[in-house]
Amino acid sequence: MLISIVVPCFNEAEIIERFHSHVTRELAALTQDLGHAFEIVYVDDGSADATRALLEKGARADPRARFVSFSRNFGKEAAMLAGLQHAGGDAVVIMDADLQHPPELVRRMLELHAQGYDQVIARRTRKGDRVTRTLMARAYYRLINRLVDVELVDGVGDFRLLSRRTVDAVLRLTENNRFSKGIFAWVGFRTTTFAYENAAREQGRSKWSFGKLLNYGLDGLISFNNKPLRAALYLGFLLLSLAMLYAAWIVVSTLVNGVGTPGYATLLVAITALSGVQMVMIGVVGEYVGRIYYEVKRRPHYLVAATDEDARRAEAAAADGTPAPAADASPTAGGTPTAGATPTAGAHDRGELVRG
Repeated sequence: MLISIVVPCFNEAEIIERFHSHVTRELAALTQDLGHAFEIVYVDDGSADATRALLEKGARADPRARFVSFSRNFGKEAAMLAGLQHAGGDAVVIMDADLQHPPELVRRMLELHAQGYDQVIARRTRKGDRVTRTLMARAYYRLINRLVDVELVDGVGDFRLLSRRTVDAVLRLTENNRFSKGIFAWVGFRTTTFAYENAAREQGRSKWSFGKLLNYGLDGLISFNNKPLRAALYLGFLLLSLAMLYAAWIVVSTLVNGVGTPGYATLLVAITALSGVQMVMIGVVGEYVGRIYYEVKRRPHYLVAATDEDARRAEAAAADGTPAPAADASPTAGGTPTAGATPTAGAHDRGELVRG
C-alpha cells in the first residue's frame, strides 16, 4: 500500500529540511511497523526564496521525495490540487511544511483509515489562541454553517487523510474558485475526526495575514451557496414594507395633525442607509459575477515550471554525457482538463495533458 504525503510550500526554505528530516524519520518507523510504502509530494507555490533548490536537492538524495514547482505563486488551493493530481498513493495525507501539523499523527490517521474511514481529519483545539481570535472563529463557523449546504467544523483545516476514491471524487470537481474545506465536506464518504493541540511554528512566519484570512472566509461564504443573493431579495422586500408603513404613517399623521415640519434628518438617514444597502448588494452580486467570469475563461489552476522528473532526467543525461532534454518553452498546464485533450502516458500521476 502506497501512502502519499502532499506538502504545499511557499517560502519555507528556513524549515523545509527540518520538516523533511522529521517526517521521513516518522515514515521510516511506519514502514517498519505497518509495511506501507511512502512518497512525499512537495508543491512549491512559486517561492521567492531557496525552497525550490532545497526540494531539488532533497529529491536527488531521497527517491521518495518528489516535487512540483509552479511558475509563480498561485495560492494554497492550487498547490493542494496539484499535490492531489500528482499523488499516486492509495491514500493521501495533506499537511503543512511548518511542523504545526505533527507528523506523528500520520500513524493515528492510518490506524483509523484501516478501520474503513475514507476521510480522517485532524481537528486542532484552540488552546493557546487569543480570546478574540477564538471568538471570531466561532462566530464565523456559526454563521457559515447557517448559510452553506455542508457542515464545516471549527478547528478543521487541510490536515487530513483522504482515501483514493475520495481523492478521485475531489479531482472530478473542476471549479476554478476552489474552497477545499467545503469541497472535502461536500464529497462526503465515511469520515471521522480526532482532536490535537496545534504546535507552535518553529521557524519562519505565517503567510496568512488578516486580509488573506478575511478573503478566505468570504470565499467560504460565497463558494457553496446563493443565500447572500436571496438575502438581498428578502432585504429588498423588508425595506419596501418599511417604506410603505412609513408612508402610511405620514399620511395618517398629516390627516390628523395637519402638515408638519419636513423630516430632513429622517430623510437624510434613510437615503444614506439605503445607499449603503444598495452598495453592499451590488458588491454581493459583483462577487458572483466575478466568479462566473473566472469560471467561463477556463484557465488552468496553475502552471508547472519544473518537477522532480525533469531534474532526474537532466541529471541522468548529464551522467551519460548526453545533452539534457530541452525545456519546454511553455510550462505544463495543470488543473481542469479541456475539451479535446487526452492524457499522455503517465499523465494521471503528473496531471499533464496534450491536445488530441
